[in-house]
Amino acid sequence: MNERMHALTPDALVMLDTIARAGSFAAAARELGKVPSALTYSVRQLEEALDVLLFDRSSRQAQFTAAGQELLLEGRRLLQEMSAVANRVGRVAGGWEAALAISVDDVLSVPTLFELVEAFYAACARPDEPRAGRAGRAELGSPATRLRLRTEVLAGTWEALVTGQVDLALGVTGEHVNPGGIELAPLGDIEFVFCIAPHHALAVSSEPLQDAELVAHRAVAVADTAQRLTPLTVNLLPGQDVLTVPHMRAKLEAQLRGLGCGFLPEPMARPHLEAGHLVRRETARSSLVGTMHYAWRAERGAAGLGRALRWWLQQLESPLTRRALIERHGSAWS
Repeated sequence: MNERMHALTPDALVMLDTIARAGSFAAAARELGKVPSALTYSVRQLEEALDVLLFDRSSRQAQFTAAGQELLLEGRRLLQEMSAVANRVGRVAGGWEAALAISVDDVLSVPTLFELVEAFYAACARPDEPRAGRAGRAELGSPATRLRLRTEVLAGTWEALVTGQVDLALGVTGEHVNPGGIELAPLGDIEFVFCIAPHHALAVSSEPLQDAELVAHRAVAVADTAQRLTPLTVNLLPGQDVLTVPHMRAKLEAQLRGLGCGFLPEPMARPHLEAGHLVRRETARSSLVGTMHYAWRAERGAAGLGRALRWWLQQLESPLTRRALIERHGSAWS
């Protein structure tokens, strides 16, 4: 096993690729600066180490066997990956993080998030690194930093940051205790409105709806994703039946179906309110406004931030970007 593995050197894979492109051993030997006999010897050594025939000796051309064709394809893939790793290492040495993890609160805009991801890849790509494109085509440019996105709910967004699981958190409140080494900046305010389906029993009740009436109806709540911090519970009444769902879009779907009632982010509920699929009702508690922030790990100060994190922070300085993250809602992401 070790002998086989040691035989698959980059030089051996380049040799096979050159033979395939040149079409003959003689032409490949000229391209590699070798005499044909030396190239033939190298091929036989590789075949002996792998215990397979790579070429059909009955043909005058460099005709690969099935095993040789498989090795050629896999070898080309490995050469491309090795080249990408070498480029990535060089870029990391130039200040790009190997990976950047971002936690995103469930109430923020998914389309805007992926527009930022798309812009990041476009702005940070190198023109000499191939990457896979749509429809399997090779496109140029691949940033050194690999993005890791995760959705969180309530305290879970902050917890992911303070426990070191992510480098940037989008959509945290300013109510958490800062353990130090974390910077916060305002993202914007989100209004939460009480909504029900038009066929829900509360749709015909007089306003403002009182707690004594609400407690008799099932609430829909999104589960806090925090594992270590104390999970938050928002606007649930003692003794009230609760349908707990994994994310805000599931909560929206449940309330559209009349399975319960509750507060929804106004930008997310807005198109359904305008279409008449949801009804907004005033409660004795009135509407809620949540002030959202974005936060990042900055133990080493601004000078110690990686170039990828600095790029994201620069985008978030734009009021238009911050507003879009709060206002623009579209496709689901779970």
